[in-house]
Amino acid sequence: MEKTDSRIKKIDLHVHTTASDGTFSGREAVQLAADTGLAAIAVTDHDTVSGYAEAAQAGQELGVEVVPGIEISTKYGGAIHILGYYIDPTSDKLRPVLDWIVHDRDSRNRKMAELMAADGLPVSYEAMHARFGSVIGRPHFAEVLVELGLASSVQDAFDRYVEKGQRYYLPRSFLPIERSVEIIAEAGGIPVLAHPFQYKRDDAGLRDIIEHCMEHGLRGIECRYSGYGPEKVAYLEALADEYGLVKTGGSDFHGANKPHISLGRGINGKLDVPYSFLERLKELKHG
Repeated sequence: MEKTDSRIKKIDLHVHTTASDGTFSGREAVQLAADTGLAAIAVTDHDTVSGYAEAAQAGQELGVEVVPGIEISTKYGGAIHILGYYIDPTSDKLRPVLDWIVHDRDSRNRKMAELMAADGLPVSYEAMHARFGSVIGRPHFAEVLVELGLASSVQDAFDRYVEKGQRYYLPRSFLPIERSVEIIAEAGGIPVLAHPFQYKRDDAGLRDIIEHCMEHGLRGIECRYSGYGPEKVAYLEALADEYGLVKTGGSDFHGANKPHISLGRGINGKLDVPYSFLERLKELKHG
């Protein structure tokens, strides 16, 4: 009976909240998960664990399992994201690293806001910080630009103002990919390569990322992801099996900031992440 339940129960191991660039609070995300019939979600905010506590409390009340997670932005021949599952949000080893990331992003954001203000755009870093908190990203700038009537949508704001190559885009520093994988493990978590096809690498290039990260403790690959069809999923799951890595999956839910992606269902309702993926993560965590 338990095996049958594991196949039937669905989960979403890639969820963002208002603690980073999502538009649902932790409680709202868990409520949506409950309404959708999901058995579990992982809160994987960008470079922060501050959204977990609220979601975990809501999960206890609503009967949804909530996994503490994170998504760390790194670089390895281009931007790469590393997910961490069952990370200890109170880890003393994790905190200094996240503080460095926040400080670097904060400096970038101040400069972006100053550039906009100098050009007459009524954008204030202080107002954004008061509204969105310490983890501010380009989606927040885009949201403000839409509200000011300077863009028709978040995508339009990106295209015209804050996308790479546009006037108000400024680069940020990244934690080395090796350190990103290591710090997740040091904080008790399970490091997983996020959405591999987003990096536009061929087979050799993707294998290079995987093998390099495995040298530093990579334990899994996000095989099921919004927009990945059967062929991509089969390829990634075969890679995971070949390298002895666990399989994970998630929608990359951001609420209104990615309105085409539904929690637990991805794009066009085609995402299917079984509870057995979470069971395997638990085995790794406790094994």
